[in-house]
Amino acid sequence: MAISSRIALMATALLGLALTQPLKTEAHGVESSLRYLEGQLELTSSFSTGEPVEGAVVRLLQADGTPGKELGRIDADGKLEVTLPELADGLVDLQVDGGPGHRDYLTLPLQQGQVNLDEVVMGPGGRDNLNWAMAPALVGIVGLMVRVRGIRSR
Repeated sequence: MAISSRIALMATALLGLALTQPLKTEAHGVESSLRYLEGQLELTSSFSTGEPVEGAVVRLLQADGTPGKELGRIDADGKLEVTLPELADGLVDLQVDGGPGHRDYLTLPLQQGQVNLDEVVMGPGGRDNLNWAMAPALVGIVGLMVRVRGIRSR
């Protein structure tokens, strides 16, 4: 394989890796944490930069994923304290909605009318983990292509 072909192949691989990485201009992720004591739920939400998600609407979601009852809004300190309404045992989905690209989802397991924090599930993860998982695979595919082309040119 000619040196110029290898350089072109490596440049293409690097471009592919660069395109799989998140752009700096994308929306900040929202990160939330919960405290629950005797029926009082304290939700703290901030952007990944640490800035509070002030004004974000916190609501329950219907079983079909559509917006349900609004519980309140995140204050300037990034907090909301709320008493959950009477809900049946099972899983309840909670959404922190700071607008498109600025949402967080939590699934709250209710048992005997109380939230079991040990089993809270954080909602859909970002693409960051997927990008880092894809990078070694892309490098491996490029390496395989180089070896196969090297064998064919002999």
